[in-house]
Amino acid sequence: MAVTTEQIKLLREKTGAGMLNCKKALLETNGNFEEAIAELRKKGLSSAEKKLSRSTRQGIITSYIHTGAKIGVLLELNCETDFVARRIEFQNLAKNLAMQIAAGELINYLTMDDIPQEIWDSEMKTESEREDIQNKPLQIRDSILKGRVEKILKEQTLLTQPSIRDSNVTVEDYIKSHVALLGENIQINRFCKFVIGQDN
Repeated sequence: MAVTTEQIKLLREKTGAGMLNCKKALLETNGNFEEAIAELRKKGLSSAEKKLSRSTRQGIITSYIHTGAKIGVLLELNCETDFVARRIEFQNLAKNLAMQIAAGELINYLTMDDIPQEIWDSEMKTESEREDIQNKPLQIRDSILKGRVEKILKEQTLLTQPSIRDSNVTVEDYIKSHVALLGENIQINRFCKFVIGQDN
């Protein structure tokens, strides 16, 4: 079926993909807009994966102060070139990520790998002492324990959170969609959250 220039433009605005890619996606999906978005996301994320190993030496430091000035976040977001660092999409991404950190009460780590072993051990000990797990067979108990502790600790890691911009994707996939959009590796280098009355 034929696709119109308006459809292509609309898809480009929605996804940030190139005009030719938008046209191709619409043709492949017989003009189904949602399927075309899914197709572009699939292709974009796979190309984003390849970019994730490239060096990121440019970027910005952004801040977000929540209404009432009781919570503040500093975030360093890196990319490959100063050109991308100056783009409004990149700067909006940094601001949205800082807001995400401010909104998450428990966020202390970037990834699960950043969580110290003593935190894992402490959570395992706490969960293993719960009454509902005591009578389970050993093999099942270990599996339940691991699942519970992972669930608890995922709540403390930024990249595993549902994105506040689109709850259907994680923060990690939200960043990857910008890697696909901007054509460069994007990485959070570090962040710090300040809450009035709490030690950091």
